[in-house]
Amino acid sequence: MTAVLTGEADIGFMGSEASIYTYLGGTEDYVVNFAQLTQRAGNFLVSRQPIDDFSWEMVKGTSILGGRAGGMPQMVFEYILKKNGIDPSADLSIDQSIDFGSTAAAFSGGNADFTVEFEPHATLLEQKGDGYVVASLGEDSGYVPYTAFSAKKSYLEAHPDVIESFTRALQKGMDYVRSHSPEEIAAIIQPQFEETDADTLTTIITRYYDQDTWKENLVFEEDAFTLLQNILEEAGELSERVPYSDLVNTTFAEKVK
Repeated sequence: MTAVLTGEADIGFMGSEASIYTYLGGTEDYVVNFAQLTQRAGNFLVSRQPIDDFSWEMVKGTSILGGRAGGMPQMVFEYILKKNGIDPSADLSIDQSIDFGSTAAAFSGGNADFTVEFEPHATLLEQKGDGYVVASLGEDSGYVPYTAFSAKKSYLEAHPDVIESFTRALQKGMDYVRSHSPEEIAAIIQPQFEETDADTLTTIITRYYDQDTWKENLVFEEDAFTLLQNILEEAGELSERVPYSDLVNTTFAEKVK
């Protein structure tokens, strides 16, 4: 967001909640979301023991390695807990003191009963026998606009041709994902993940594929924006609601879908 606002970058890729925060902060040339990429949270609840019939009730009285306060992973996690009648501050212990990239190692070291992990950490914990994926936060939270492409309002107005071409290229990528298998996608992206073998990549992609992580098109719909604001509000991070029409421009995504 800082790079986009300062002009260091023309287009940003980030959690769409960032656009809400800067808008509410009074930024005049605020950032507008023009293409949504993912529609599910990408993290998973990993248990120390295998659980065949997991229910969220099972986390009561346990300790969990969570995320940074105010960060989207933690807010989605707390939203799911509340949706299932669980008080995040009273019914369980959530450790938010460990750096985002170090929670899997801490879990392997014996910390906590559960941990909330993105890939590849969730799959790697399973492969080592240190943990077992028991729930998908993406499935249990609903269709959340987790990541989106955005640009300053002035840039969208001045360079509609660039934004349209960029969005068209993204849609081609989404079309490819929808029409190819996880194995084929793994082979294509393998060079960017040299440290991860093809079988592990395929497992990870399959997991995201099966939970409908990627949108078929890039249109950022109003229902998704409303859910995002619900999550922010529940977490106490939203001072007031912001208008969808100001922060989302679907013109380009509609044109290329």
